[in-house]
Amino acid sequence: MRKPIWWVVGGLIIVCAAVLVYSWRANRAATHRPPVQASVPKAAPAPTPPPVQNPVPGNSAPTAQPLPTLGDSDGPVSDALGALIGQAAATRLVKPDMLVRHIVVTVDNLSRKHASVDLRPVRPVPGQFAVQGNDQHATIDAQNYQRYTPYVVVLQMLDMKQLAALYFHFYPLFQQAYQNLGYPNGYFNDRLVETIDNLLETPDVQGDIALVRPNVMYMYADPMLENLSAGQKVLLRMGPQNEATVKGKLKELRDAIANHDRGADAGRNRDAAGSGP
Repeated sequence: MRKPIWWVVGGLIIVCAAVLVYSWRANRAATHRPPVQASVPKAAPAPTPPPVQNPVPGNSAPTAQPLPTLGDSDGPVSDALGALIGQAAATRLVKPDMLVRHIVVTVDNLSRKHASVDLRPVRPVPGQFAVQGNDQHATIDAQNYQRYTPYVVVLQMLDMKQLAALYFHFYPLFQQAYQNLGYPNGYFNDRLVETIDNLLETPDVQGDIALVRPNVMYMYADPMLENLSAGQKVLLRMGPQNEATVKGKLKELRDAIANHDRGADAGRNRDAAGSGP
């Protein structure tokens, strides 16, 4: 009976020793094992800004005084615009507060379905929208076109090359306001050209323009006209003659600000515009 007991005791001792040796070796190996490096996912590359289609010309000559900051630009921009179109006309037609920002917002919205009237840089057109007929069968009253005459007269006398030069001078402020609007990689002059192109595509409607009034606001009875952009609808409300005048001046402005072999300046001007005050 004693021999089996000793065999059992001896076997237990051997098993315990083997377990201890294995545990010691495992702990020693873990101590000297190099730490596992956690894999860090690679950051996605930053999106490439779209190429500039209509870069503004570089300002090679030093200016008499530096540009104001965007927040302090109302006075200088209003004064410069007043010198261009006449101070009386500027005071009568243009809202001086947040002028650069309102121009940028309006340019961005005119080619869309809706554009806020409150954010336009010009004062509201005087008078009420005039129609002939009733809510089911109405047309735009020709007298309504006269409400836009003061604006069109000033625009008609405006030298668009001088306006473009003024715009280029203050361009870093327009670019900054456009980026602040939610387009960090956008280029405002490209957006301005796109909006002008949209306005120039406004159809030339001859004769009376039919309206309906299903609710509070009048709508164009023709679905094609009702689906036009906000800026195109404004041109229709001006009447054919005013519309033609505005389109002619917009073509002049486009010729002055669109790309004319200025592609070499694109990268430099994007960088300069992004570092504005």
